[in-house]
Amino acid sequence: MSIVALAEDQQSSVTLDVLHDVAARNNIRITSKADEEAFLLVLQSADVTAAVVNNLPDYVDPRLEPVPTLGGREYWKVKSNSHNAWSHQANLVAEKPALHILEGRKIVMKDNMAVAGLPHTCGTFPQFVSRDGTYPIATIDAPITKRLLEAGATIVGTSTCENYSLTPMSYTSANGPVHNPWLRDHNAGGSTSGGAFLVALANARAAGVAGLDDAGDDVELAMGGDQAGSIRLPAAYCGIYGLKPTHGLVPYTGIAGLHPMIDYTGPMARKLEDIATLLTVVAGYDGLDPRMSPESPLRQNVTDYSMELASAPNPGKGLKVGIIKESLAFPGSQAEVSETVRAAAIKHFEASGATVSEVSVPMHLSGPAIWTAATRAHLAGLAIGGRIPDVLSHNIPHLSLRWPPDQEMYDLLRVANPAVINILFCETFLKEKFGPEVQAKAHRHVLQLRAAYDRALEEFDVLVTPTTPAVAPPHPDLRPEVDGGSTVMDKIKLAVGATNNTCPFNATGHPALSVPCGWAPAKTGKGMLPVGMQVIGRKWDDLGVLKAAKAFELGGGSLGPWPGQPHG
Repeated sequence: MSIVALAEDQQSSVTLDVLHDVAARNNIRITSKADEEAFLLVLQSADVTAAVVNNLPDYVDPRLEPVPTLGGREYWKVKSNSHNAWSHQANLVAEKPALHILEGRKIVMKDNMAVAGLPHTCGTFPQFVSRDGTYPIATIDAPITKRLLEAGATIVGTSTCENYSLTPMSYTSANGPVHNPWLRDHNAGGSTSGGAFLVALANARAAGVAGLDDAGDDVELAMGGDQAGSIRLPAAYCGIYGLKPTHGLVPYTGIAGLHPMIDYTGPMARKLEDIATLLTVVAGYDGLDPRMSPESPLRQNVTDYSMELASAPNPGKGLKVGIIKESLAFPGSQAEVSETVRAAAIKHFEASGATVSEVSVPMHLSGPAIWTAATRAHLAGLAIGGRIPDVLSHNIPHLSLRWPPDQEMYDLLRVANPAVINILFCETFLKEKFGPEVQAKAHRHVLQLRAAYDRALEEFDVLVTPTTPAVAPPHPDLRPEVDGGSTVMDKIKLAVGATNNTCPFNATGHPALSVPCGWAPAKTGKGMLPVGMQVIGRKWDDLGVLKAAKAFELGGGSLGPWPGQPHG
């Protein structure tokens, strides 16, 4: 039977009272009986049509069908997980991988990514992502999951994700706070907190950091997500590499997003060469992601970043590096971090044959405000409520996000992650006060901001900033407020300014890589923590960013040896 015939068999429950209620909620009063009859009929028609589609069997694109794996798709909770970096562990290997580029390599996926057969938590409480109060089991493989398996990788599980991916800190997950591998009770960075910790864990263990025996298995590779810095910031805090590729280079399908304009997924690793290899594997058009554009390469046209990086014997020769002056002096910047990045960039890039100088990009200081205004009016409905973007996309069929918000959400999330409540309130307020105008204007300013960076990148091959204005801060006091724990205001203040140097490039689309470049003292005085240098390139020149990072390495740049704990 056709859909038209099915519709003819349906009866609508829409009455005149329903029509008048709908009109009233749009500040309209219908006074004409003829108008009543006409609008009642079209509302009933809409009701019936939607019901017909709602009753159809679900459709999932076959490109998202799970890759057949050896032994099925078992998972388990990790017993040794003292730093809360693991969400669920597994051992997934494709039955018939198409490539062997990642054979024997272990990788962990951020727990907002669909890995069929594994729980999909999005870092939050189970009742907010399912109707039955348990974490949903993913029914699809995200394209990046499929590509990694088909390249021979072993997916060893999912890493802890911060609550709804909505924080640059690492204390908000329903899984518990993720601790920094170099200094316990300090943030590992968010929202790819678990992935950054697990990749950095081997380095911290090798350096002799105490207290890591029960932290679980380390991994070499991870996939992270980034809307304001959620790959680069935890990479910087933990002392590893983390790449936010050009917007639209790597498909985001099958990953719980925040806003299509600022959603990215990308690789994290201890070695630059592994970043290049992973990017080669996961990049390219998938036919489903509206974030991709005509500039996105087809899979067969993806650059072999690994080969190109390996065949660049002297990438520093003639390289022009511009340090964005404004990035060194954001309010709240830690002087030791700014100086470590500036000095490391000059010393090690110049040692590789590059020239380094400062460049002024005044709009960089407005970047965080533009990022905020361009997204905040719709962020809650998209990120928390699962509202479907207004362009064709394939959502995640197994997630059922709770909407509208309610008192239980407030009571739990004001404690776990006040940033979620913040975006709920902001969306309601901004829509009512400003309507669409302020967001529309902010989007125009995104184009202006992009042009400002593009102008600087006409003079320089890459731009450099500190990834974060300061090293990882301590966790808030997670005891209940009545017992002296941190207040909502304490938690909100902790994250203020952390993404100032990273979030502008989520809006503009430029590729950006956090490169470990040294150490600076923790604000608590309890030890030294990693510093990250952000390298930004022209859109679609992700290879240029990787080559610049290699030049930095060849010039002697690196995280350097762990300074150890202070004495006394």
